[in-house]
Amino acid sequence: MKQTTANQKDIVWFVYDGECPVCKIAARGLRIKKAVGNLQLIDARQEKSHPIMQKIHQLGLNLDEGMVLKFNNNYYHGADALQIMALISTNQGWFNRMNYLLFRSRIMSKICYPAMRSVRNLILKLNGISKISNINY
Repeated sequence: MKQTTANQKDIVWFVYDGECPVCKIAARGLRIKKAVGNLQLIDARQEKSHPIMQKIHQLGLNLDEGMVLKFNNNYYHGADALQIMALISTNQGWFNRMNYLLFRSRIMSKICYPAMRSVRNLILKLNGISKISNINY
């Protein structure tokens, strides 16, 4: 189903790892401001043929290195996605308040994201979960 340009701009797409417990918490907890648009979630492991997943592949964005946020027709990866998420999220709930306070700063996002990614990778490894390997499909 093709959407109009206006509708596409009103949608914020969050591409995350559905096998990662931390990523699932983020996906479930994220609330964006109504003025920004509607949030749509894409589990990168389950929706490999989704057009946004195909574009992520074309752009060479490695989902094992970071989540992706599509907002206003721009693709944000890793720490950049984290910062944009913080800036467009509401203040509703502990997750969104903490996200905003910690990651609204580009510098803090860049400093913290590698550690967050390492924790994610460790959790996946300890649980015997393979990488997404989206660059290889």
